[in-house]
Amino acid sequence: MASTNSLPQGFIPVMLTPFTDNGAIDYAGLSVLTDYYMQAGSAGLFANCLSSEMYELSNEERVAITRQVVDRAAGQIPVVSTGTLGGTIAEQADFVKRIYDTGVQAVIVISSQIAQADESDAVFIERMEELMHLTPGIPLGFYECPVPYKRLINADVLAKLLPSKRLIYHKDTCLDSAEVERRLAVAQGYNFGLYDAYMVNATSSLKAGASGLSCIQGNIYPELIVWICEHFNDNSAESQKVQQFFNDSMEIVHSAYPTIAKYSLMKRGFPISTYTRRKVEPLTDDLKTRMDELMVTIDNLHDELGVKPVYRHSPVLVS
Repeated sequence: MASTNSLPQGFIPVMLTPFTDNGAIDYAGLSVLTDYYMQAGSAGLFANCLSSEMYELSNEERVAITRQVVDRAAGQIPVVSTGTLGGTIAEQADFVKRIYDTGVQAVIVISSQIAQADESDAVFIERMEELMHLTPGIPLGFYECPVPYKRLINADVLAKLLPSKRLIYHKDTCLDSAEVERRLAVAQGYNFGLYDAYMVNATSSLKAGASGLSCIQGNIYPELIVWICEHFNDNSAESQKVQQFFNDSMEIVHSAYPTIAKYSLMKRGFPISTYTRRKVEPLTDDLKTRMDELMVTIDNLHDELGVKPVYRHSPVLVS
């Protein structure tokens, strides 16, 4: 039984799902990928998320992926996984229980699956209370996922739900440093961790008291995300340079994602196909060239910071 203790501070990657070239889940690759996140210094793992192509998976695949990640992590770091993917609140509650039974530390609620875009915060709160009633004792988290639409959970809504003491994780996508501070303020005193997904605000959110980062960039340069989680308070030229790199690389890492992340891993010598079930923009030759150039910059940053990457570009496995 997982506890309601807070998750550790640091980087919690939104995991990719490796597929074979014919579109089947590559479970052997998933084991290697899980090891990679841990070797890179991750504090936890978020399986079955948008980066995992969760909407293109069956319920059986979602459970199987989550269980394998939990088993592979073997208690070394905690795992969270999405449990609300559409249907009535009762149906979503049933799947929350299935995901929790895999051994995850918390089950993640997709905010836009609880209420429609035109429904009020009061409706969202009422349905969340119903979901919690139907899933007694299960630690939960929020993800302000952009699909099917982005529903933000503002500080006022959090203030209504935190007293349940059921919420321990929040993948924040508000992109607003002032709102992050408001959310952190209402969360004081609870075993609740805000993990920012917006890397432009990585340093400011961590300085404001965020527990860590949960961002897609961690599927391209996880070691640098771990580094900033450890050095955000340095106020050094190096930390400022890393933050500027995050800002400068925002556009490319979001292009043709998650295919481009799989491409970057493949170029670093990781055994992964670029096959993606999710319909995204094509990975063009221009995008490949730009990613190749970015990876040289990443390697240079690793060298400057004294960071030893697990895999290195062109493709050499670092022992």
